[in-house]
Amino acid sequence: MNDEKVQAQRFDVLWESLVVGSTELESGDPPMGVAFGRFHPSDSYVLIRERCLLDAGIQAQLRLSIRHRDGRVIECLGGVHIQDASTELGPHEIEVTALGIGYPLYKELFPQHVLAYDAMLSAKSNGSH
Repeated sequence: MNDEKVQAQRFDVLWESLVVGSTELESGDPPMGVAFGRFHPSDSYVLIRERCLLDAGIQAQLRLSIRHRDGRVIECLGGVHIQDASTELGPHEIEVTALGIGYPLYKELFPQHVLAYDAMLSAKSNGSH
């Protein structure tokens, strides 16, 4: 197969100014401004892990953020949340979600999510004749 794979972007997940992990935010919901993906914890994650195992209300107090590799902190109006199911499902079952990323920034950062969504809409409209 000769498909070229798009180089994935990496984002840092921050607690205050400390990098607690990274993610590629490889999935998304463009109309909602949501991007999510596997969370790759750094050694610093142990400092907040217990709070990430609790409900989102407790976790909201952490004020997590996402930083693009170019240094920009991405505005996420709905916050950043870590869903850690590693205790029940294994060490790779940690996901991070960035909520409320506005346009046009969302399209700039995640063109692949927008293209996939547009393709899905097009397929639905073509199939509904």
